[in-house]
Amino acid sequence: MMVEDILEKAGEQMEKSAEFCKSQFAKVRTGRASTSLIDGVMVELYGAKVPISQGATISVPDPRTILIQPWDRSTLASIEKAIQQASLGFNPQSDGNVIRVPVPPLTEERRLEFVKMCKKFAEEGRIAVRNIRREYIELLKKGEKSKEFAEDDRKWGEDEVQSLTDKYVKLIDEHLAGKEKELMED
Repeated sequence: MMVEDILEKAGEQMEKSAEFCKSQFAKVRTGRASTSLIDGVMVELYGAKVPISQGATISVPDPRTILIQPWDRSTLASIEKAIQQASLGFNPQSDGNVIRVPVPPLTEERRLEFVKMCKKFAEEGRIAVRNIRREYIELLKKGEKSKEFAEDDRKWGEDEVQSLTDKYVKLIDEHLAGKEKELMED
């Protein structure tokens, strides 16, 4: 395996870690309605547990409401029950055709709790990126030892892996700063 191949794989894995971290941030409530707030809610439909989005159209008509329109009205009660049981702090209201999910504004205490949770996600993301760095630096050392490439190539590769690490850690920090700002303003 060439140094360039190792760098490409390291970059791909680090990018996936940063994207996963960003997706974790998206699931954290900001007091503003978003379809991602109920992404993880699973509902029992026709004998199988599936995400709500596989049985309904989800939209955000205004900043404080999520609107769920089931494709089959007979699933309305199951969807409403699944949202209540998901412990998201939402109180869904059904009118027989659609489910309205009001998103209450966040208290200061709740905002700080969410910021703390986001910081934890960010740290997990940074750790994942650093673990990838360690793994690929080991690969470079093994490649040099087995004479696949020279010491200069290994050193260059290590520098490049470090700069990839710095890039993705910085990206995670930027996502965190954006989410913190979003949580604290509203």
